[in-house]
Amino acid sequence: MKGGSASSGGTDAPSNSSSSSRTKKPKYSKFTQQELPACKPILTPGYVIMIFTAVGVIFIPVGLFSLFASESVVEIVDRYDIDCVPSNYSSNMLAYIQSTATNKTCTRSLNITKEMKSPVFIYYQLDNFYQNHRRYVKSRSDKQLRSRKYESDTKDCAPEATSKGFPIVPCGLTAWSLFNDTYGFSVKNKALEVSKKNIAWKSDKGHKFGSDVYPKNFQTGELIGGGKLNSSIPLSEQDDLIVWMRTAALPSFRKLYGKIEVDLQVNDQVTVVIQNNYNTYSFGGKKKVVLSTTSWIGGKNDFLGIAYLTVGGLCLFLAISFILVYVAKPRPLGDPTYLSWNRNPAGN
Repeated sequence: MKGGSASSGGTDAPSNSSSSSRTKKPKYSKFTQQELPACKPILTPGYVIMIFTAVGVIFIPVGLFSLFASESVVEIVDRYDIDCVPSNYSSNMLAYIQSTATNKTCTRSLNITKEMKSPVFIYYQLDNFYQNHRRYVKSRSDKQLRSRKYESDTKDCAPEATSKGFPIVPCGLTAWSLFNDTYGFSVKNKALEVSKKNIAWKSDKGHKFGSDVYPKNFQTGELIGGGKLNSSIPLSEQDDLIVWMRTAALPSFRKLYGKIEVDLQVNDQVTVVIQNNYNTYSFGGKKKVVLSTTSWIGGKNDFLGIAYLTVGGLCLFLAISFILVYVAKPRPLGDPTYLSWNRNPAGN
């Protein structure tokens, strides 16, 4: 009995020493023990009131400037998809747009209510058109758009991948549905030139669309989706296509069509000759032409100014509320009487 006990005690010592050498305790450092110097600001009532006041004082003027800038933008919007359909097709608009025998020319008149300084930007606006649909967005080949050596890379482009056994360039539903309404502008019977220069992003032209890629077999199938492309011009120079291929996130969107490089005066009557080719009637879409100037914040957009004013006004309201509370019920900072064990002593 004693011998077994002594033997047991003898084996315990090396066991303890080996376990201590294999410990998982990390080596001591200020980083592992979270003892590094740190800034721990104490938000006193004065600091909180000062922060809210500063945000309000900064945001409210920015919001006012943004609203004034948005109000300075002159914008004219004209919906034409219904008015450009002849009266005898008013009950069957789809038959009108699908027929090759109908005259698609339509003339509209826009009245300039405020002076529009050049450049005047021309947009087309589509409503109820879901360019953000997953299948629509994926139906394209970025490799094919970028380089000629990937001309046959059409695996993601179905159902517009090939035509009569040959690859379509550019392939996919996005390119196939290219917007193809056209606009011509004139004032007092004098034609206004529409410039297409720099309407597409420079990064898109330089990196996403190759200068050695030319349209092939495009819109040659039985079902024509939208506009056609000039096969002698590389994709990097097809600005309308480049603008269209940058898909929109929302079902209502605008895309840049061109620019008018002259001023439009008050009470000018701008005549717009439209070729109403694009089919939005099959899915209940709307088409609009937009003339707009810009300001330092871009086009007409009241949301930014309203957002700044709302946040700034709320911060000022909170700052005033905190001041009133602090004056009405002052409280010393770090008052121990507010600790739970002092407010509710044991035994009471």
